[in-house]
Amino acid sequence: MPRILALLLLLCVCLAPAQASTVISTKADSVSVTVYRQPGHAKGAIDRNWPGGYALITESRTVDLPQGESTVRFEGVAEGLMPETAVLSGMPHGVREKNRDARLLSPAGLVDAYLKRSVTLHRTDRKTGKVTEQDAIISAGPNGGVIVQTAQGYEALGCSGLPERMLYPQAPADLSPRPTLSVIASSDRPTRVTLQLTYLAEGFDWAANYVADMHDDGKAIDLIAWLTVANGGVTGFPDARLSVIAGQPNKQRRGAQARPTGGPLHLQCWPMDITSTHPSWALFPVEMPAPPLMMATPLEDVVVTGQRATVRRARMEAALPAPPPPPPPPPPPEDVGDLKLYRVPVSVDVAANGQKQVALLRQPDVKVERLYAASIYGPTGESQPMILRLRVQNRKEDGLGLPMPSGQVAVFEQVDAMRLLAGEADIGDKAEGERVDYDIASSADVRINARFTGTSDKTREWTLTLSNARPFAITAEVTIPHIIDPRPTDMERRGDSWIWRVTVPANESIDYAYVERWRR
Repeated sequence: MPRILALLLLLCVCLAPAQASTVISTKADSVSVTVYRQPGHAKGAIDRNWPGGYALITESRTVDLPQGESTVRFEGVAEGLMPETAVLSGMPHGVREKNRDARLLSPAGLVDAYLKRSVTLHRTDRKTGKVTEQDAIISAGPNGGVIVQTAQGYEALGCSGLPERMLYPQAPADLSPRPTLSVIASSDRPTRVTLQLTYLAEGFDWAANYVADMHDDGKAIDLIAWLTVANGGVTGFPDARLSVIAGQPNKQRRGAQARPTGGPLHLQCWPMDITSTHPSWALFPVEMPAPPLMMATPLEDVVVTGQRATVRRARMEAALPAPPPPPPPPPPPEDVGDLKLYRVPVSVDVAANGQKQVALLRQPDVKVERLYAASIYGPTGESQPMILRLRVQNRKEDGLGLPMPSGQVAVFEQVDAMRLLAGEADIGDKAEGERVDYDIASSADVRINARFTGTSDKTREWTLTLSNARPFAITAEVTIPHIIDPRPTDMERRGDSWIWRVTVPANESIDYAYVERWRR
């Protein structure tokens, strides 16, 4: 009988399936990152917490495959990886299964993994330094605090008043220190293979930031553009080949994807006292605003002579060294369908939870037109300031002629040898040959007043008054979205509106009267 049992056990061992071995790829040999902007978001700042764009990431990895079936774990993929988009090439017999391991090794991840399981509480008395340990079971967590059950009952972790921490028997096997994609593959023999992993990942975005320095004559600008790339995930990509796509490709909406479990614990306690024994709990503290400069500074320190101001300015200029010149911009963009691809010519680090800036373009001596703009929506009641607008024609003969991705522009002017910010503006995507308008500031000296001067059943009579208090003539451009009767012959038609363009002499006003045809 013992021989029969031994033979049966041996047979079971021989017939039992061999466990698949695990192969871990800790890092990529090389990586390229192509970033797409947030769909439908052409203006405004990048979301620092979790950028709304996405990236196409291609990694090259070398792994040693054993004979038979194995689980290959690719550690250090992007946190926002979309597993349904992952494509792996180079496996001898393809891939049978792929999984996105979304649980990360972290304080919150450990609590989540040990729910309803036993841990050890380690506490230190502040006065005696005595260390005590006791068994506990995690009953709830990690969101909103951690509740543990001990021999004395239930309590919230971190609320005993003693320094304490939890000790875990071991790290769970399904927790990874970094975002991981795992696949199940097979090989006929042990072999070393070079794999290419390509996938889309959320949590990336990019924007263009322009800096325009106005020439002294106001007729040209020196334009520099910086490319800002944001990575909101916990995975960085060193020495990456970086590219960005300008334009809005058609991307279908998808459900919100849960980010991997991880991060610190946020412990919360509930006070057992009342406000009568702790008066400081009665009211929230009121933060008073800081006094203005004129209140905090004596009057004689505020009023300075021209000589003092000159000395102070000279000291400021001597203390601030000139900024280094920007690096050379990348080559001209390439066409990808109707989109534009910008390649960064050098390898860069796309750091985790960070932003990277690289030069996008540098165009000196770009011709610019300075004008004041307004649009008529209804009677103003009184004069309103007009908008100072800088207009650039995106043409080679005007010093530009390049595709310009959307972003924000900061305009600077020189005033008494000081470089001062004149204003900022947002612009959309501009193709070569398009007009680019920078609306940078409201003007108190150039104003418009629109008013009714008469009405009837089918018409309204308007009078527009432009006033210029500047010591020089200005060019004004007013958008009139009305049906003007009779039809003007000396105005530009732009969409459904008429454009009244006129030069207003220094310290003078100009009126324009017209009849709007309308229906009640």
